[in-house]
Amino acid sequence: MTQRSQSAQSTSPAMSPSGVPYTEVLDRVDGLRRAEADELVAMMRDITGEEPVVWAGRIIGFGCRRYRYDSGREGVMPVAAFATGARQHTVYLDSGFEERWSGLVCDLGKYRAGTSCLYISRLANVDMEVLRALVVAAFGGGDDPDPPGCEGTA
Repeated sequence: MTQRSQSAQSTSPAMSPSGVPYTEVLDRVDGLRRAEADELVAMMRDITGEEPVVWAGRIIGFGCRRYRYDSGREGVMPVAAFATGARQHTVYLDSGFEERWSGLVCDLGKYRAGTSCLYISRLANVDMEVLRALVVAAFGGGDDPDPPGCEGTA
């Protein structure tokens, strides 16, 4: 790899919107998993009022917000998002969601958690109203619904 490409690679954001149609991402799974992904699209579209956009080639996001870490690193990310794979759905929420919204999480049902992600094997294993409430809570955390840097994400 040349010095120039290393530099370009290090400055490009890890998470950015792409021009890939969201249906192309959903077409990577079929059967029940696809039907559940369609259900997540409908729910997040209804909550955010935004159309789905593919981020990082595989994440289906809705809306856009700017973030900045204490380290100074900053960028843009969807305000509500999920990814669907062969074994599970990953629903992206805010960091520390289990502590912040523990009253909701305890009623969710069967899931695994990461720092800012819910891993759900089947939507039938969770209470969809609770999942919806968690996505609403995460969506409400955005300061600016259309910050600079989000142009072209819808």
